[in-house]
Amino acid sequence: MTSQPTLTTEPEDGSADPSRPRSGLQAGLKNRHLTMIAIGGVIGAGLFVGSSSGIATAGPGILLSYALVGTLVVLVMRMLGEMSAANPTSGSFSAHADRALGPWAGFSIGWLYWFFWVVVLAVEATAGAKILEGWIPAVPQWGWALIVMIVLTATNLASVGSYGEFEFWFAGIKVVAIAAFIVVGGLAVFGLLPGVDSDQAGLGNLTEHGGFLPNGPGAVLTGVLLVVFSFMGSEIPTLAAGESEDPQRAVTKATNSIIWRIAVFYLGSIFVVVTLLPWDARSIVDEGSYVAALDSLGIPNAGEIMNFIVLTSVLSCLNSGLYTASRMAFSLGERGDAPKAFARTTRRGVPQTAILSSVVFGFVAVFFNYKFPDTVFLFLLNSSGAVALLVWLVICFSQLRLRRIIQAETPEKLVVRMWLYPYLTWAAVAVIVFVLGYMLTDTEHDGRSTVLLTLLVAAVVLAVAFVKQRITPRRAVAGTGKS
Repeated sequence: MTSQPTLTTEPEDGSADPSRPRSGLQAGLKNRHLTMIAIGGVIGAGLFVGSSSGIATAGPGILLSYALVGTLVVLVMRMLGEMSAANPTSGSFSAHADRALGPWAGFSIGWLYWFFWVVVLAVEATAGAKILEGWIPAVPQWGWALIVMIVLTATNLASVGSYGEFEFWFAGIKVVAIAAFIVVGGLAVFGLLPGVDSDQAGLGNLTEHGGFLPNGPGAVLTGVLLVVFSFMGSEIPTLAAGESEDPQRAVTKATNSIIWRIAVFYLGSIFVVVTLLPWDARSIVDEGSYVAALDSLGIPNAGEIMNFIVLTSVLSCLNSGLYTASRMAFSLGERGDAPKAFARTTRRGVPQTAILSSVVFGFVAVFFNYKFPDTVFLFLLNSSGAVALLVWLVICFSQLRLRRIIQAETPEKLVVRMWLYPYLTWAAVAVIVFVLGYMLTDTEHDGRSTVLLTLLVAAVVLAVAFVKQRITPRRAVAGTGKS
């Protein structure tokens, strides 16, 4: 079992804390960067563009769907926070799985997570290109996708501080936009905003038009399937914390704030949408939930305002996706689970090869999206779709094992503790397994094909992991030892 390196900055006088292993990455993220990365990490473009289908399926009951998934994410993040605060590392849950469950687990979940994010790069680049082409049609959509990818690649290649600065502003715009939406919409719901049709906005929308659960309790579970993947990205702060000034403090702060972040940005904004408009309003499906809500307030150019916010979210997701994929590739390279070149860094502490390799696969996925959208790219999309649930499941099992290891070896590092261990951990495992099982019954929203294809890819990666473990000895990582 190989312990994992933390990430630190070498003091200018050449001295170093001997208790902290060395790494090629540098602590270039400031506390304000980590704060905004943590806040913005839970606000994905999926919240803006994907919530309308959930509302159409479950009605106001979609609030229960978001609450159920949000509770699960809070529990999983608490487990991840416990492990990451004790051992901050660029590999996050992959490195923890390596230590807790074995090299096969770290290898498998690390590559699956990397695969997920390079596919996301293609999805987000295409989404951003569509918006930009609508504003400036002289540049073709593929041209915008290329421009966006190149700009954000350059940002990530410059330094980790550049990534943090871009993400600080991208996330800041998202946060301000949603906060303003909640405040203005909330005033309208309670009749405190002039010029709003009081017959349309109000708490009555929660129970009228067929009731709170117009399509029955089962629709809440279907809603869970539609919204669960919009929460992917909550774990990014634990990967980024390793390159911050105070990794343990950053992880602890991000973990402790996850509850209010989900409550405000997800439940708060969706509550405003379903109280401003009847859930079955045609405009929610035709225009999108947030655009329809803004239109109902009489705000001019609501569609363009929302396009700008969605574009910001897309750029934020692209920026973080490239960062996350490259750091996971770096960690895999450090542990000998990827080419050694992935673990090399420039003098600025940037894993250049890991970034460029991730971008290349991202470009290939973009090409497939334009050339073979209904065949090759659809396979890539579906086969990576359930990776989030597999990641959360591995985090649960890793925490069950690693808690005992940390308590036995370094109990002072348990600055973040999972609540009601191990009962809530096992409850989270049960919920994740139930959601995966329920997805197998879902043919209307491609849930079954998503789970089956993801499990197929996971089985292939797992087989490669076991073969590699048998024929290739694990390379020792500098600054670590065997335990």
